[in-house]
Amino acid sequence: MGRAKRHDNLSEDGRFRKERELSFTSSPSNERNAVRSPAASQSQIEPIGHRERRVWPADPSSYASRRVRRGGAYEVFIPAPIADRSFPLGDEAGAAVAEATKALGRLGGTTPQLASLDALARNVLRSESVASSRIEGVAISHKRLARAAYAGESGRRGDPRAAEVLGNVEAMERVIELGSESQELTVADIEEIHRTLLRYTDDQGIAGVIRDKQNWVGGNDYNPVGADYVPPPHELVGELLEDLCRFAAREDLAAVTQAAVAHAQFENIHPFADGNGRTGRALIYTILRRRGEISEFIPPISLVLASQPKAYIGGLGAYSEGKVDVWCERFAIATARAAHEAQQVTAAIEEREARWLERLGHPRKDSAVRQLIRELPAHPVLDVASGQHLTGKTRPAVTNAINQLAAAGIVQPLNERKWGRVWECGELLDLVTDFEKSVSTR
Repeated sequence: MGRAKRHDNLSEDGRFRKERELSFTSSPSNERNAVRSPAASQSQIEPIGHRERRVWPADPSSYASRRVRRGGAYEVFIPAPIADRSFPLGDEAGAAVAEATKALGRLGGTTPQLASLDALARNVLRSESVASSRIEGVAISHKRLARAAYAGESGRRGDPRAAEVLGNVEAMERVIELGSESQELTVADIEEIHRTLLRYTDDQGIAGVIRDKQNWVGGNDYNPVGADYVPPPHELVGELLEDLCRFAAREDLAAVTQAAVAHAQFENIHPFADGNGRTGRALIYTILRRRGEISEFIPPISLVLASQPKAYIGGLGAYSEGKVDVWCERFAIATARAAHEAQQVTAAIEEREARWLERLGHPRKDSAVRQLIRELPAHPVLDVASGQHLTGKTRPAVTNAINQLAAAGIVQPLNERKWGRVWECGELLDLVTDFEKSVSTR
């Protein structure tokens, strides 16, 4: 989501609107697959916020069409505070949350036999970051991302579009750190996450900056008349974020429920001019990590949510209307599936590594070639220098190891230079890409 370039007001980027006419309000098309919970009867539903009618003044000096220059009435959504609000769930939603919690536990207990735990965890994290960026219209292949990561680590100028997704990876690493710290989440932490997300983009000037103007989703670039969703006025954003941070510190809710509510509330607040979706999805992991539900591995929840965009956006709209059961059940089901998918892809990577070791004649555990294989999931593009850094081995040992990998067809050269040759494990990158495609089509 971007901002208008020539006007004082902040709007959502036209490209995003054309590619994804997403609305935070519930609609029949969004809700046709809604999951109904026995506890969610109409008499019990209380909207989590209210709408206020506003009027956008006419702007004769605008470059827009006459119809748009006229301005007009629109509605803003004012989220209700949630720091002290109760969130009872019905049986079906509660069962889904319980199953998601068990699935996260199983994922956390994953113990790799061949690969580096850090390498496998980073691989899954990268899938989450790619998917979260893809929801916002930034589609980058894993090969392109891996090459950009190598360029950045080597101090070279990389692919700017891929660098934007790498910012998402860094932000995800930071949210896991925040969740591991003892102090409570603060607004400054949220600003830092956002700043990290946008550090490699053209919007660095708004990175980590809470908006001071009205923004909106959908409609036109000049005013919120006819927009799909208009979040609260900027003067309310600060207190709403403070309330959200107090909610994130609670211990009386199931962690999955807490993460679901925090994400939906953040998206309703829409505190930044750009990057709200990615920041809100990153916030999920701060809460799950803080509550001890995730450790090294993270479930690629965005990957699952991206495979069902109508259910995702419809669920957020249902939350705003007070149908918390609907949203929490959908979120919990997505979380459980994401945890299962993470286990599946890590198992597939380990199986592939076992084949490589067999192909290489089962090299010694302390050999450079075996150590490189352990690190390939996190570093599928490498050269001799990066191989030395990863293994701590000498240059001749790493050179020989890469030559062994090349001879076995495990890595392929990206260039033909005699010195400074770069290698890529296309087999691994194809495996991860195929995995993501299978999730998106199931």
